[in-house]
Amino acid sequence: MNRLNISWARRGLPMLAILLLSGCSSLSYYTQLANGQLALLRAREPIADVIADPQRDAKLRDRLLKSQQAREFASQHLHLPDNKSYRLYADIHRPYVVWNVFATGEFSLDPITHCFPIAGCVAYRGYYSQGAARGEAALQKLEGKDVYVSGVEAYSTLGWFNDPIISSMMNWGDERLATLIFHELAHQRFYVKDDSEFNESYATFVEEEGTRQWRTARGMPAETASSEIQRRDQLTQLVLNARDRLKVLYAQPLAPDVMRQRKAAEFERLRSEYRRLRDGQWGGDKRFDSWVYAPMNNARLLPVGLYDQWVPAFEKVFRQVDGDWPAFFAAVEKMGGLPKDERKALLERLAKPAG
Repeated sequence: MNRLNISWARRGLPMLAILLLSGCSSLSYYTQLANGQLALLRAREPIADVIADPQRDAKLRDRLLKSQQAREFASQHLHLPDNKSYRLYADIHRPYVVWNVFATGEFSLDPITHCFPIAGCVAYRGYYSQGAARGEAALQKLEGKDVYVSGVEAYSTLGWFNDPIISSMMNWGDERLATLIFHELAHQRFYVKDDSEFNESYATFVEEEGTRQWRTARGMPAETASSEIQRRDQLTQLVLNARDRLKVLYAQPLAPDVMRQRKAAEFERLRSEYRRLRDGQWGGDKRFDSWVYAPMNNARLLPVGLYDQWVPAFEKVFRQVDGDWPAFFAAVEKMGGLPKDERKALLERLAKPAG
């Protein structure tokens, strides 16, 4: 998810709430994390009870029943953790479970990171209140930073708690809900501190390969490519190209006013390239207009590409072990134990096309 769905903006990176004490910069921030996580824990109820209750919404019960079929498949066939995660349901009565605040310098694509004792360093701060997230964003803007607030429909606690299926996920299709379960359980299976690119690419590979096998098990075509996925990938590439150009721009010794003008020109170039693609090859499909034409800045580009940078490397590892899931996870854990520089060099070699 996972590319510009914009699913990288709607699914949280793994986040621990109550366990982040020493990483929080203020008591109020810690308190809202703890209260938000506790409220989510209290809202949980067994999915089996919801399904069995004729007083509950029939559509909800059917969706949850299908989700449990995918949940069983995850443990029995993909060798993902067999616990209570995603066998519970929580109605949170709001569209997003948390809002993440991303920030960068005005002329930088490097995220302002926040470090926590277990999850490591991440490129955002999470808030259970949209108002609190907007307040933090306003403060960052006053300091001259580029800021982006993203609503998140689901996140993982990496197995520290039994994560529920959340009501904010109920607008998804059945298959997308299944892929979320595969992705987040992959994080529970293995997670490397301070390496979001590794963690997300690994979990995205598990999600994509798991979905192919899930579809095959149900007698559906294994290939999930669609026009929407292809178009999402094409737009993602446009954004990555723009990000590369901005990196070159920000390395130049230009006066601030000149830098701002050229920065704005790069964002306009991105929109122009998108319009040509939309009105030409896509036949006028405007499904991504709202994201492209929203106010653009460096922070808004941060999540793009995070989820799939090293997916080709993990695909190669999976082929090397002949599709054996336990052997694949063992290989991933071995990679995760390497120093970060060595791990990245190995991923680069694995991701490089043959020849």
